[in-house]
Amino acid sequence: MKPKLDDVALEAGVSKTTVSRVLNNRGYLSEKTKQKVYAAMEKLNYHPNEVARQLFENRTHLIGLIFPTTANPFFGELIAKIEENLFLAGYKALICNSMNSPQKEREYLQMLISNQVDGIIVGAHNTGIKEYQTVGLPIISIDRFLSDQIPIISSDNYEGGRLATEYLFAHGARQIIHTNGPIEKNAPTMLRKKAYEDVMQEHQMMSKTYTIDLNMTDVEKNQHIQQIFAENPEVDGIFASNDLDAISIMNMAKKFKRQVPQELLVVGYDGTQVIQNIYPQLPTVVQPINEMALKSVEMLLKLLKDEPVTGNVTLPVRLSTSH
Repeated sequence: MKPKLDDVALEAGVSKTTVSRVLNNRGYLSEKTKQKVYAAMEKLNYHPNEVARQLFENRTHLIGLIFPTTANPFFGELIAKIEENLFLAGYKALICNSMNSPQKEREYLQMLISNQVDGIIVGAHNTGIKEYQTVGLPIISIDRFLSDQIPIISSDNYEGGRLATEYLFAHGARQIIHTNGPIEKNAPTMLRKKAYEDVMQEHQMMSKTYTIDLNMTDVEKNQHIQQIFAENPEVDGIFASNDLDAISIMNMAKKFKRQVPQELLVVGYDGTQVIQNIYPQLPTVVQPINEMALKSVEMLLKLLKDEPVTGNVTLPVRLSTSH
């Protein structure tokens, strides 16, 4: 028979009220009393009613995470680090893959609200979802503008764009092309494109950007990359806005008989551990994934405690050219 609170109290030799206070960490209790209650719970294999505790505390200790996909190395590693930091802080994560579908993101958002999560960390890239402005929950955004009231955690996208483009120039590239996602107003990631254009202008060179959408299938992506090579036979440098695209570009270069890096220089972006292990030869701008995850959790916990959070946070990046 499943043990009850009365059984724990009887086994520990204390009142039901004392057991309840131990479970909810309320009021002063001696360490000896706590240990008696914990020992009784272990002996009886008693597990407290989490729903009742949550109603008592008005907290679920659940945090919703909305990201495009865990299959992408950058998002996968970032989500893993966020979950790890949340767990250490006493919270569990509900992970939602929006797959860049606005409708799916809206439904996930409603689901998280219905499940009474304490807060949400958003890294999805859909635009025009106004529901975030009226959710009434603490929200932290990663690399995406949601509203003036929602803090953004991002790496220094502008500096990353400059580092990548200047590296290509320093190593002899002049006909440099940039690949980026769809233009999104106020998106911090658009600063990579702005930095590329600024560096090209400083060197009195024409800039040219091709859009490669995260929603594209592998076939569609390869068609766009093939178009880059077909339309720009003179290209000698490409700054890709993420490492997966950079690897696809390197693979396509072989089909066009272009040797990398002898004839074509390619720089990626993100610098996840898995990509650095598999493609150590790829120069890439490394985002501080661990720091981004930690800062997003720290800021969310402050909001949960009604503590002030001052503005957005931009973390430094670095260029990795050999591993």
